This record gives sequence, C-alpha cells and structure tokens, in this order.
Amino acid sequence: MYLGNLLLVASTAVLAVAAPSTEKSKRASKFQWFGVNESGAEFGNGVLPGQLNKHYTWPPTSTVDTLIGRGMNAFRVPIMMERLIPTTMTGNLNYTYSQPMMQYLNYITSKGAYAILDPHNFGRYYGNVISDFSGFEAWWKTTAALFKDNDKIIFDCNNEPHDMGGVSTSRLMQACINGVRASGANSQYIFVEGTSWSGAWTWVSSGNGADLLSLSDPQNKIIYEMHQYLDSDGSGTSANCVSSTIGSERIKAATAWLKANNKKAILGEFAGGANTQCNNAVKDLLTYMGANADVWLGALWWGGGPWWGNYIFNMEPPSGTAYTQTLPLMLPLAEPCLDNGLEKRTKNSCRKS
Repeated sequence: MYLGNLLLVASTAVLAVAAPSTEKSKRASKFQWFGVNESGAEFGNGVLPGQLNKHYTWPPTSTVDTLIGRGMNAFRVPIMMERLIPTTMTGNLNYTYSQPMMQYLNYITSKGAYAILDPHNFGRYYGNVISDFSGFEAWWKTTAALFKDNDKIIFDCNNEPHDMGGVSTSRLMQACINGVRASGANSQYIFVEGTSWSGAWTWVSSGNGADLLSLSDPQNKIIYEMHQYLDSDGSGTSANCVSSTIGSERIKAATAWLKANNKKAILGEFAGGANTQCNNAVKDLLTYMGANADVWLGALWWGGGPWWGNYIFNMEPPSGTAYTQTLPLMLPLAEPCLDNGLEKRTKNSCRKS
C-alpha cells in the first residue's frame, strides 16, 4: 500500500483505538502460502521510536489462532527498521522492540504457519532513501541472526521501494540477501521487492523485471514479491474495482515474465472491496493465479491487525469487513494448508508425499 495512504489510515486507526518445488510436492493445495498482513508494529511511523500501545502495537496471537483455523498458513508482519535497530543500521538491537517481535513471529511458526518479517520502510531509513548498501546488509545480518534456526521464518527485504532516485533497488535487494545468508540463516526463503511500489501491473514496464533478474542467492530461495490492488490507480485506497477481470489482467505481463525467466513469485499484498464487482475481481485474480501455480506460490491479503477499525479491507476477526464477507469466497480458491506434520487436514486435504 502506498506510504501516504498507509500513514493516513494508520493514524486514523490509532486515534480510533489504531526450492519451492520440493515443499510443493508435500501438498495437495494450489498455493504454498495464503494469508494476511498483520499490522500494528509499523503504525505511528512518524513517531520514532514511539510508545507501545500508544503509537504502535503487536497483533494478538488469538487472531493467528483464528485465521489458522480458517485455513490461512502465512502471516506477513510489518515492522519498522528504526525501532528494531535505532540510530544507525550497523547498530545494536532495541530489545524493547525485538523481544516481543521474536515472541510474536515464533508463536506463528510454532503453530505450523509461516511468519514473514517485513521491514515496512519503502526503501528508507529515518525517511532517507537507503543508499548505504553495506549498512543495509549489516542490518539484515543482525536481524536474520535472531531467526537463523527457524526455517518457517521468511525474510522480506523491504516493503515497496519507490522514487529511489539514482539508488539501485537491485543492489539494495542483493545486500539484503547477502546479509541474511551471512547471519547463518540458510534455510529460509527471501522475498525481494521492486521499485514503483513493487506493483505486479508495472513489473515489466517499470524495469523491475530486467533490474532484479540478476539477483543471486547461494541457497536458491529467492521469491519475487509483487503487490496488486484492483482499484483504478492500483493504490488500494478505494473499495471500488475497475472490472470483474481486472485481477487477471493486471498480473498477466508479470506472469509471462516469471515463466520466461523460470522465477517464482507471491502477491505480498492484494485486496478489493466487499462488493459484487470486487468479489468477482478477487475470485478472477486467485483463479488465474491458481491456474499458474507453477510460478505464483501464494497471496497475502492487506490487511489485518487490531487497530484498523472500519478500514475497507479489514481482515481482522471477528467482525472485519473482509473477514466476514471476502475470506469465505477466497479459501476454496487458494486451498492453503499447514505444514504441521498432519497426513490430512479436513477442508484442505493436505497430504505428504
């Protein structure tokens, strides 16, 4: 979601309170990952470091339990880089922030689901475009070391870089990959994002496809993360969708790029309003992705979290608009399942090979 819009919604909400083929062989489901962004810890990003439960919060674990019970198996957790490692990217952890972060992410993975650590910084640190690649690598080395033995943690290099000037997004993503692997975290997937808000619909035209093609990982576990909203400008700020087929239309070029280059991807953010046209557009999107599950490994709804209030895409149980009206129509199309050691799971028919 675009930065300015996120700040507006988050501030309002606060005031209102605010590789892959190996694992796939074990599954009968369409998607390797299907879930939601659980917001809260990135809120109040205009106030750093901010005060817990005033400027930011950690989502409740009860939500994780509920959504896993409904069939979700992946949770993207936005955080702020500056809260985790303040002052300088080469500095030390802020334990006031890192300890509850670790507890929350480890809780998710203890339930058999995947936790995606998302520095929700838009390619910036204290508001400045990150051009210190070695510093960014150091930030990731320190951060990834916290989870180096947990293979259900996924590292999302940075949320929606945009307007980067002369700074290379490719070099930024490679620094992330290098830092993660230097930490000793070798079993985890790494999600890389592109500039122009990492939009799927502009993936090829923005140059992301060409720019990020040369990224390398010694563990060969890079997943390209794209975002796609269905409103007129793709910003995710309107409950109206362009058409009932806009979902598949907007990701076709990216899908062709993935197939041509033998790459895998996930939609790290997507959403549509709770109305007939958007419901059809969301179903169209997921159906198209399911038909191309050789390159699309999953999708994550934006968004959940306890401070969203009456947000148009609210996936938070028990009464969020998307939770009550949109989730039921998505689950049969996504068919996610937990890798939790069970031979089968009722509703999802997960099986081991």
